[in-house]
Amino acid sequence: QVQLVESGGGSVQAGGSLRLSCAATSVNIFSINAMGWNRQAPGKQRELVATITRGGSAIYADSVKGRFTIPRDNAKNAVYLEMNSLKPEDTAVYYCNADVAGLRYWGKGTLVTVSS
Repeated sequence: QVQLVESGGGSVQAGGSLRLSCAATSVNIFSINAMGWNRQAPGKQRELVATITRGGSAIYADSVKGRFTIPRDNAKNAVYLEMNSLKPEDTAVYYCNADVAGLRYWGKGTLVTVSS
């Protein structure tokens, strides 16, 4: 069973930075296709933040372009989310996901709180 373990959430003031990490376990390093991050703010639907293919092509939500980057380390089955210039509206639970053999797996989420 593929498991995704996130870390790096926390509280930060507006304008600050955080780095989220996600590692996939119990899966062959060559089996993971796209990996990404979604987030869900209180009272809102889960939304895409960023996704990256195995080859390194990334897509970002308009709301985070220029502020967030999504590096990936295939050898470690890991994906990261580097968040800069954080805004209060970035406050949410951030979920890592990975596509393996046509199925999408999700982490349990990590909370990011940005205060003004």
